Amino acid sequence: MIYAKITGWGKAIPPASISNDEISNIVDTNDEWITTRTGIKSRRVSHVSTAELATIASRQALACAGIDGKDIDLVLLATCTPSTMVANTASLVQKNIGASGAAACDTNAACSGFLYALQNATAQIQAGMIKKAVVVAAERMTWYVNWAKRDSAVLFGDGAGAVILEASDEPSGLMGTKTGCDTEDRDILHITNYGTDLNKYEAVGPSDLLFEGREIFKRAVTGMSIACDDVMLKANLNLDDIDVLIPHQANLRIIQAIQKKLDIEDERVMVNINHYGNTSAATIAIALCEAVEQGMVKPHANIMSAAFGAGLTWAASYIRWGERVTPISTSDYTFPECEKTGLELVNDAVLACQNTD
Repeated sequence: MIYAKITGWGKAIPPASISNDEISNIVDTNDEWITTRTGIKSRRVSHVSTAELATIASRQALACAGIDGKDIDLVLLATCTPSTMVANTASLVQKNIGASGAAACDTNAACSGFLYALQNATAQIQAGMIKKAVVVAAERMTWYVNWAKRDSAVLFGDGAGAVILEASDEPSGLMGTKTGCDTEDRDILHITNYGTDLNKYEAVGPSDLLFEGREIFKRAVTGMSIACDDVMLKANLNLDDIDVLIPHQANLRIIQAIQKKLDIEDERVMVNINHYGNTSAATIAIALCEAVEQGMVKPHANIMSAAFGAGLTWAASYIRWGERVTPISTSDYTFPECEKTGLELVNDAVLACQNTD
C-alpha cells in the first residue's frame, strides 16, 4: 500500500502583532474581556500577501524535507483569503518555490481547509497520480476584519503553515479522515458583501462579517467531536492511543470542550491561540509545526486533529508521524523587514470601518 508520509514542515509567522491592550485602542474591549471569552492574548498582522506567507512556509517545509521545489508534483493551497482569485494563488506559490510544471490549486473550506487539502493530496499520492506534494495553508484574515464589530474583530490573525507529503511504503501520514459540511446554518459565519452574489458592479466597503458566536460554539464542539469519534472508530483507535490532539485554534473554550469530550490531559493538547488568534485554515498547520518544535510530537506519534469552519465545514484527521522530528535543513527565505507596528498596518482599514459605521 502507498502512504503519504509527512517529511517536511514549516511555518510563516508575521513579525508585527497587536496585543489585547493595543486592540482596545481600536474597538470597545479590554484584555480581560478577550482573554476570558477566547483565550487570545495577541494576534499577528501580515505586511506581505497571502501568496508570500504561503511561499515562506513552503520553502521552510521543503528545506526541512531536504528536497527542491523542482521535485514537487502538486502545490495545494488552503485559503479563504487568496491574493488573487484569477489566477489562483497557488500558481504564484508554485512559481516562487521553483516547482515548475507542478499542478497548482487553491481550495477553500475556511478553517477546515488544511485538513481538506491534506486529504486531497494524500488521496492523489495513494492513487499513484503524484509522488510529492506541498500542502500549505495561508491566511491574511486581518484583511477582512470589520474593526467596527467587537465580537469578531478581536478573533483573527495572519499566518501560514505547510507540510511536504511524499509517497512511501511506511505506514505514516494521514491514516484516517472524516470531512463534511453542515449547510443548515451556513449563514451564522458568513461574509455577505463579497462575491458575485452581490450582482452589482460597485466597490464594497469593510467586510460585513456575520458571526453568531454561541451557535458556532455549539456546532463546532458537536461537529468536531462526532468527526473524531468516527475517525477513531474506523482506525480502531482508543483514546489512550492518541499522543497529541491538535485542534483548530478558534476559541480556547471550544478547545477545552473537545479536550473534555475526548478525555485528554492538558499536556497532550497543542494550544497556541493565545499567541496568534484564529488564523483560519492556517491554525492546524502552524500548530502542527510548533507541536513538533516543542517536542510534543515524538517519532511514530499518533496525532488527532479536528477543525470547524464557515460553510459550515468540519473535519477530523488521524495522522501517524514518521521517524524524523528534526529538519534536514533550514531555509533563510523569510519576511522582508516590517517598518510598521501591527496597529499601523491596520490603521487605514480601521478608519474605513469607523467612517462606515
